[in-house]
Amino acid sequence: MTTEELRYMRSLRIGRFLSGLAIAFLFVDAGMKLVKLPVVVETSTRLGYPDSTTVGIGILLLTCTILYVIPRTTALGAILLTAYLGGATATHVRVGDPFFFPVIVGCIVWGGLYLREPRLRALVPLRS
Repeated sequence: MTTEELRYMRSLRIGRFLSGLAIAFLFVDAGMKLVKLPVVVETSTRLGYPDSTTVGIGILLLTCTILYVIPRTTALGAILLTAYLGGATATHVRVGDPFFFPVIVGCIVWGGLYLREPRLRALVPLRS
């Protein structure tokens, strides 16, 4: 194998790991919202969202995450997850909570996609 092929394989592996990490977290978060765990309902209420919105938000997150998992729709999923996580960030800023976690998850979503998708790297080159 050439150096370029080895670099691509390493990038692909790291990208899949990062994407898998984000996907696992987002699926667990969506599942917790769908079953309306008491901690989720309590947190949502504290953040200003009524109890009745928990399942809808869980369905939205699940849908966005599924779109991110499917190779043909992964870019759309990443864009929608960015919007979702942006809303989460805004909510935390509004109530004065630390807001870095949704930002980190968004960076992991895009970092994983960037490392595993050569077309995205060609579109947004980090080096000349």
